[in-house]
Amino acid sequence: MADFSRTGSYSPPVRKEIVDYVESAVIPAYAGFDKGHREDHVRYVIGQAMALAGHYDVDPEMVYVAAACHDLGLAEDRATHHLVSGRMIRADAALRRWFSEDQVETMAQAAEDHRASSDHDPRTIYGRIVAEADRQIVPETVVRRTVQYGFSHYPELDREGHWRRTCEHLLEKYAEGGYLRLWVPESSNAERLAELRAIIRDKARLRALFDRFFDEEMR
Repeated sequence: MADFSRTGSYSPPVRKEIVDYVESAVIPAYAGFDKGHREDHVRYVIGQAMALAGHYDVDPEMVYVAAACHDLGLAEDRATHHLVSGRMIRADAALRRWFSEDQVETMAQAAEDHRASSDHDPRTIYGRIVAEADRQIVPETVVRRTVQYGFSHYPELDREGHWRRTCEHLLEKYAEGGYLRLWVPESSNAERLAELRAIIRDKARLRALFDRFFDEEMR
C-alpha cells in the first residue's frame, strides 16, 4: 500500500486521478491552518487511515478522500470545523466523478464524526477509521502542538498562563477520564496514549517539555 504520510505517491487501490485531485485541490488548503493542522498533519492522518483501512472491508478510496478532507473546515471555524468539513465534502461537485451520492454522504459523515470532543460515536467504520487516524498520539508532539495552539489562539497569555492552559487541556483531553476515545483496536494509539499519560502525571517532565517548546516558539 502506498505511504501517503510522506508523499503524494499512489498505488492501487486509489486511482491516480483521485490522488491528483487531492494533491492539487485539497492538501494545499492546509498550508493556511495553524501549525498543528498543516500539510504534515493531513499526510499523517491519510497514512494512518490507509493503514487502518487494510484491516476492514471498506472502500480505500473513500477512506483516502475522507481523511484528506477531514479538517478542511478549519478555513471557516475551529469550533465547528468538523461540521464545515462535512458540508464542504457534500458541496464538492468534483467528487461526483468517482463517487455516488451515498458514498459522498458517508465520507462527509466521517469528517463530521472525527472530532475527539464529538458528542456522539462515529456513525460508520469510515468515521471510526478517520477519527482514530486523527488522534496522532505522539506524546512530545501532542505537548508541542498544545503549546503552539496556545500561541496562535491566546497570544495575550504569559509563560505561566500558557503553562496553566497546557496542563488544563492535556488533563481534559488525554488524562484518565478525559474525553478522548479510541475506536480501532488495530491502532497503536493505546500504547502511545499510556506513554502520554505518564508524562502528564510527571509534572517535572511535563514542565521541561513545555519550557522547551515555549522557548522554541518565542524565537
